[in-house]
Amino acid sequence: MLLEIITPDKKIYAGDAISVSVPGTDGRFQLLNSHAPIISTLLNGQVKVKDKEGEKIFDVKGGVIENLENKVIILAEAV
Repeated sequence: MLLEIITPDKKIYAGDAISVSVPGTDGRFQLLNSHAPIISTLLNGQVKVKDKEGEKIFDVKGGVIENLENKVIILAEAV
């Protein structure tokens, strides 16, 4: 799935991801390939991205996540 992590200042990450784990308002959840469409708010916490190169961790300061047709966009207030 295609993942983009964006802040108001710049694009932090763009690429293919195997899985994405985020700190949702109602608890941490994970998105995998072909996940159902979802929009959720995010709390401050770690976004864990697994891709071909391994795992990357980004500390986000709240935001919103949207997943639609294997394209995940994270709009973070700050990273």
